[in-house]
Amino acid sequence: MAESPTPVATPLVIETPSTGTGDSLEARIIVYNCDCHTYQQVIALFCQCIPGMNPSKAFELAWKIDHQGEAVVFMGALKQAEEIAGKLAGGGLRVAVQ
Repeated sequence: MAESPTPVATPLVIETPSTGTGDSLEARIIVYNCDCHTYQQVIALFCQCIPGMNPSKAFELAWKIDHQGEAVVFMGALKQAEEIAGKLAGGGLRVAVQ
């Protein structure tokens, strides 16, 4: 007598697929080292342009940029990231939105 095939369970969907449209996409801003700004200038720009930034966190990010060449300074909605990146770039920083 032949054995019946083992039933296969239907996988459960645990993630909702995204269409990739809209302004709520997650993005991040990367600032690159350029050796043309002082720590004070970078800290001031971060505190002026990035919501929730404080001088202590801004110093940590500036140090990381200075010593590692780059740092992620913001993560959030794509539209907001583009606006913040525009302000940082307007202050002379080298930035990218990913």
